[in-house]
Amino acid sequence: MKNKSWIPALTKLLGKTVVSVSEESRREHGGDAWFAHAMPDVVVTPRNVKQIQQLMRFCHARNIPVTPRGAGRGYVGGCVPVSGGVSLSLKKLNKIREINPADCVAIVEPGVITKDLQNAVKKIGLFYPPDPASAKESSIGGNIATNAGGPRCLKYGVTRNYILGLDVVLANGDLVHCGGRTHKNKLGFNLTDLFIGSEGMLGVVVGATLRLIPYPPARAVLVANFKKAPQSAAAVNAIINAGFLPSVLEVADKFTLAAARAYNPQAPQGESFVLVEIDGQKNSVISEVKSLEKILQDCQALTVKKALNDEDAEQLWEIRRGFSYALKSTGLKKLNEDVVVPRGRLVDLFTFAEKLQKKFAVSVACFGHAGDGNIHVNLMVDPKTADSPKNRQALDLLFKQVLAWKGSITGEHGVGLAKKPWWKLAANHELRSLHQSVKNALDPKRILNPGKFLD
Repeated sequence: MKNKSWIPALTKLLGKTVVSVSEESRREHGGDAWFAHAMPDVVVTPRNVKQIQQLMRFCHARNIPVTPRGAGRGYVGGCVPVSGGVSLSLKKLNKIREINPADCVAIVEPGVITKDLQNAVKKIGLFYPPDPASAKESSIGGNIATNAGGPRCLKYGVTRNYILGLDVVLANGDLVHCGGRTHKNKLGFNLTDLFIGSEGMLGVVVGATLRLIPYPPARAVLVANFKKAPQSAAAVNAIINAGFLPSVLEVADKFTLAAARAYNPQAPQGESFVLVEIDGQKNSVISEVKSLEKILQDCQALTVKKALNDEDAEQLWEIRRGFSYALKSTGLKKLNEDVVVPRGRLVDLFTFAEKLQKKFAVSVACFGHAGDGNIHVNLMVDPKTADSPKNRQALDLLFKQVLAWKGSITGEHGVGLAKKPWWKLAANHELRSLHQSVKNALDPKRILNPGKFLD
């Protein structure tokens, strides 16, 4: 914003420990894991809900932009303050307020790190399944803003499936409580779901009541590698068609595996890879492992490795978790596109990615959640030219093809800035108008996270 005369008044209202105008802090809060960056005029780091309400009332009265921010691990520029104003950091609201095993709920503040919550509830035999790859760094609030998923989506669903209630500060400073702590609630409209995945454009989530389930007593992991991608896709279909519902069903392409082998000599050979995880009661898990091993072998797996305890399973998971680090070690910038296609289009998507690689002379690495068709198509580009016309053209062809297959341009990360150019292509006029109507009703002055896909 050009006019910054409001900053002293805001500082007086909230205090110097809450409001920062230092260049270091503003720069730190100007971007996420994507390449876009914009400097806010101030960074506000509240310690309680009352301060957030005071901030929103102040900014609402003066038409000051406010961009909510979690842990800053997003891949689409969703928390980039492109209009300046306030970067609202929720990292200090990081308390787990309650874990109740009788009700199977946890009540948390938005700044709680996902993995910290998972570890806390596991100690008492409970399970919070949403498992984004950045679980050790990402916050519950950020997960809610993007409706984050992760490898366990096939069996357990995404963040939305574990939200029972939300506390939300609206653009005008009002505090609303949606939902509650019961596992069923049909009182009025489902406004809780409205805020999940809204990317900070409808309100500021300041508290969440989460559904917990019993922690499965046993798990097993199988890793298979194949000579060609069609074989791994056939294995995925064979597993589902045989009546299995794994907790995880992951695949990877030859570029990803080649990078993994360069990074870690223990990574598998071949041009494609499948990781299967199952969980449940011990006897049923042992029985299912035998059947799954045979299915993978019948689908011409070069090798099949299995793990029947947590320690061995984590060793196999290191292969999958190492993919992002392996790609990073290439020195290229990863444009992480979380597209979703119908599962029957998996081979088509991998084949199309190879065509993009040849057409644009750009490396493409594909891996992700085969069970629900959510594959991360990563354009590996020179960091200095990440936003080049050539790369945008490659993304344009990718998104158009995914939509032609009745897929989605985002399954987990959201639209943000990165996918804003394709918003009109992905959503028709009537759907876009409905979004605008909701935005106008909750944020008529359009101060919450401006500059994103609704602007």
